[in-house]
Amino acid sequence: MNETKAKAPKKGLGARILGLSDSNMLLLITIVVFVLMYIFAMTVLGKGFLTGQGFLNILNNNAYLIILACGLSIVMITGGIDISVGGVTGLITMCCAVWLDKRGGSLMGSMLLAVAIGLMFGIVQGYLVAYLDIQPFIVTLAGMFFARGLTTIINTDPFNVTQKDFVALKDTAIVIPGLGSLNRRGVYVDATIEVGVIVAIVVVILLFFLLKFTKLGRAFYAVGGNRQSALMLGINVKRTRFYAQVLCGLLAGIGGYVYFTHVGSGSVLNASGAEMNAIASSIIGGTMLTGGVGNIIGTFFGVISLGTIKDIVTSAGFEQSWWTGITVAAMLCFFIVIQSVIIKVKTRNKKK
Repeated sequence: MNETKAKAPKKGLGARILGLSDSNMLLLITIVVFVLMYIFAMTVLGKGFLTGQGFLNILNNNAYLIILACGLSIVMITGGIDISVGGVTGLITMCCAVWLDKRGGSLMGSMLLAVAIGLMFGIVQGYLVAYLDIQPFIVTLAGMFFARGLTTIINTDPFNVTQKDFVALKDTAIVIPGLGSLNRRGVYVDATIEVGVIVAIVVVILLFFLLKFTKLGRAFYAVGGNRQSALMLGINVKRTRFYAQVLCGLLAGIGGYVYFTHVGSGSVLNASGAEMNAIASSIIGGTMLTGGVGNIIGTFFGVISLGTIKDIVTSAGFEQSWWTGITVAAMLCFFIVIQSVIIKVKTRNKKK
């Protein structure tokens, strides 16, 4: 009687090298790249990179982007995309600015308005993508144009919001003990973060637990990895894709308001290009364009890596915008190449 030996499952590239899953390997690469970049900035450029406030400013300037990128990561894990988040953010800033400054609205009302706008886009786009099976790129491209156009209709002239409660929220600074530094006059200055940073960190923690420990989180990965297999496992693929888009819309609403509290104004140019930065941050953070692989912690490091490289370029004296674009493009290509290598290794293992 012939005995057949069961073949051990093929391991991914991460497992072969360090015993890590592909997702964790991409996360490790992102963290290492960020640490090396920041050490380089502190060693060569010095200046603001040597102070605690220098690092916290990266978080202050990119808190909204962390939230938007987390939403993109959720959608990309399921194999989709959402390029409307920048337009939605711009629309939210204009609607909230008009509500507060020209309509005499309340601060709480502006927060609810931001969340409602984000949810509206998420629900409509989610239905079109999941239940009518329209390509996510086409749907969200239309959503981006719609949001930008609606922003212009609501108001064309940029203006700063002067509503008392909002200004108080915008100017709120949370002191981080032990990270302050001496200024040029030798006076100790506390290191502070904006309220939006706290919101962003809470979002990252909640989404980490959602993806790691809940049935819905596992469904996101299953649908992105292989929809047919997910169906065979009893997962409602359409509903899962719908939830991903709705969650992305909700996060766009929250991120849009965080951006609003950071800039404190309404303008048709607000959050211009934010969707591309969010996608780039997700990819740098280890979220694969093909779906099924991603890590919210990686997305967080992807955002601050993007913010760091922009600050490095500016601090080095290359203030022209194209230098930042070239550097970000090179960094993005580096991570896409790494992802491509991992995908090829996986494909080769499946054929064996």
